[in-house]
Amino acid sequence: MNRMIQLALSSLLATGLAYAEPASKVAWTPEQLNFVKKGNSRHGKELATTCTACHGEQGVSQMPNYPSLAGQLATYTYKQLQDYKDGSRSHSIMSSFAANLSAQDMADLAAWFSSLPHAQHKAATQNLKSAEQLVANGDGKRTLPPCFVCHGSNGQGEKMDIPALAGQQADYFVETLNAYKNGSRHNDIYSRMRLISQQLSETEIRELAQYYQQLN
Repeated sequence: MNRMIQLALSSLLATGLAYAEPASKVAWTPEQLNFVKKGNSRHGKELATTCTACHGEQGVSQMPNYPSLAGQLATYTYKQLQDYKDGSRSHSIMSSFAANLSAQDMADLAAWFSSLPHAQHKAATQNLKSAEQLVANGDGKRTLPPCFVCHGSNGQGEKMDIPALAGQQADYFVETLNAYKNGSRHNDIYSRMRLISQQLSETEIRELAQYYQQLN
């Protein structure tokens, strides 16, 4: 990791720690990670029959404002379900759904969705040079770290609380970053995505959404 990236991440973390706290009650201990890793995908598939209207039969949503869950990291899906249940994240449908799930149900659902191939979209036709720059290099003038540092060079995400972005619905991506930007969503650890999104323009957000949607 080069010096610029180290400084950007350090600055971002320091700023977040100055006024933020962990925005989740999920503690990623080795035991917790192992619990999610051992989720029963067969049971998760059964539970997921109630999810198809919004998220698709194979976890690929046909509704632009709802996320595709296929290929999402199990740890991330598990955390989001826990956050919905304990109120760290709020949604009229998902909060009610998660309220009736046990921790085992959540691990099983997460295992099922992570076992599915992520959505495949056609390559974007517009120029995405700005997004490519942010993903590969960030912006040192704004202490923005490159997106790939956390989300991976192929949008695959990282274990625990960093989601896979490859193939994600562009409209949902835009709504999510705008929700972080205006503070209506606040379950990102130490405000990381809130701090980043506040420095992005609407054009940059839309370009990043298109970039990750067509990433295969």
